[in-house]
Amino acid sequence: MRRSVDTWLDRFCYKHPRFGIPGLMKYIVILQAVVYVMDIFSHGTLSALLMFDAGSILHGQIWRVISFVALPLSSSASFFAGNLSAPLFFILSLYFYWFIGTTLEREWGSAKFTVFYAVGTLLTLASGLALSAWGLGFTINMYYVNMSMFFAFATLYPDLQVLFFFIIPVKVKWLAWLDAALFAIDCANYLANGLWMLCLLPLVAVVNYVIFFWSDIMERFGRVKYQTSRQTVNFKKATKQAREQKGYIHKCAVCGKTDTDYPDEEFRYCSKCNGYYCYCSEHIHNHVHIQ
Repeated sequence: MRRSVDTWLDRFCYKHPRFGIPGLMKYIVILQAVVYVMDIFSHGTLSALLMFDAGSILHGQIWRVISFVALPLSSSASFFAGNLSAPLFFILSLYFYWFIGTTLEREWGSAKFTVFYAVGTLLTLASGLALSAWGLGFTINMYYVNMSMFFAFATLYPDLQVLFFFIIPVKVKWLAWLDAALFAIDCANYLANGLWMLCLLPLVAVVNYVIFFWSDIMERFGRVKYQTSRQTVNFKKATKQAREQKGYIHKCAVCGKTDTDYPDEEFRYCSKCNGYYCYCSEHIHNHVHIQ
């Protein structure tokens, strides 16, 4: 797993852990699932009421500014067209995005993940307004926000393997590069057909990703030198003294568990905290980083 570089946004989120919405991706997935099922019984009526439409917004239907977030990424119309596998693929895609979203939330914390998703939503809304201004009534949804979420996941967990087409094991980073290539092909097709404005849609994913990983990108190109200064410690001597003075070596900074009381517990030190702060396995990825 690759750790992202700490930025002002990280520091803000660490200091304001209650700023975010815990379990945000769970609520998004539930909303999209409910709308999908309701569309089956109403033949798409609910999606029609929730989708982004600049004209309707100007006529007072303000909820469309945000309600498009609940639109399913797969239309229920394919179910009525005889494609009985469509609901299965929809469920699998919801599970995949839920898995990515909850993993990012555990890694970043609720505050940063909420900001990430909110920025992607605002960028999508801005692209929809721009396309409407150009006279293109293109329906927007959260597909490209989810793709930026996937790019973030692939950056943090590049070597994680998934089953491509449920058969072929492939690392996440290669799928991310494949998606990036498809984005480039889409943009090339839009430009070739004179619809350069539609390039705004895949750019939403790219811009949202770059905003949150700019420092990592610069570090990779050698323009940002990220180093953590740590004091040199004789750990053998320090652990012996700790055992003699305190009765334990490791103690979780959140719940207070010690290696003496819980000898089978795994304790780790957080590289993002400013100092030597130890955490148990339950809290190593679920704590506010100390700065």
